[in-house]
Amino acid sequence: MITKKLMLIWLALILLGSAAQSQTVTAYVEEHTDHAQELMREYDVPASVILAVAIHESAAGKSKIARHLNNHFGIKGSNSNAQINSSYRDFESADESYDNFVEVLQNKSSFSKLFDECDQYDYAAWAKGIQRGGYARSRTWAKQVIAIINKYELYQYDDRPDDYVEPVKVAPVSLKKKHSRHYKAKHHRASIKLYTVKKGDNLNKIAESHGTSSTTLMRKNGLKRSALKPGQKIKL
Repeated sequence: MITKKLMLIWLALILLGSAAQSQTVTAYVEEHTDHAQELMREYDVPASVILAVAIHESAAGKSKIARHLNNHFGIKGSNSNAQINSSYRDFESADESYDNFVEVLQNKSSFSKLFDECDQYDYAAWAKGIQRGGYARSRTWAKQVIAIINKYELYQYDDRPDDYVEPVKVAPVSLKKKHSRHYKAKHHRASIKLYTVKKGDNLNKIAESHGTSSTTLMRKNGLKRSALKPGQKIKL
């Protein structure tokens, strides 16, 4: 009975924590959506991506660097703040931090190509491209950002046309798998031994010389009769 009560209390605390987090994120989005959309309309970076990266990197404005340095994107650099000892850059305001994020995307070569490569409404392509550009070390960073966008439906702030259709994502085939399939096919072809029938050959003679039986050879080659013709190729 005590264990059951403890479980119920634990579940209630989890639910309360989750609800509180959702309220925090919702309030954060309401506070910063207007500026994120201004940047989107000027630079063609999806507002959903800007907001989701900020939520992820600043814990929806609750991290130390967000509270003390107005740094919402985890950008490193010098700061003049005496309250915390940090290697992260400080900003005059959250909006300035948002502006700087877009500047980083524009000015760093590993990110700037995304402006030409990515659909301005394709938040998944942007998130994955930013990760590939070296924004974060975590291999799951893009997935986490995309999950935030989907959970809080941040794509609704991207000004998508009503008839917009998301690009179909085709899973790439790894070189390793390609090589494996090619090797198996090649190995299979190489493992099939063929014999060219010569004048005077018969099925029994060929079978005996290759350690098999005429019945096996007929089955392998789909032969209905044992008669062979010179020049005919059979599988051994």
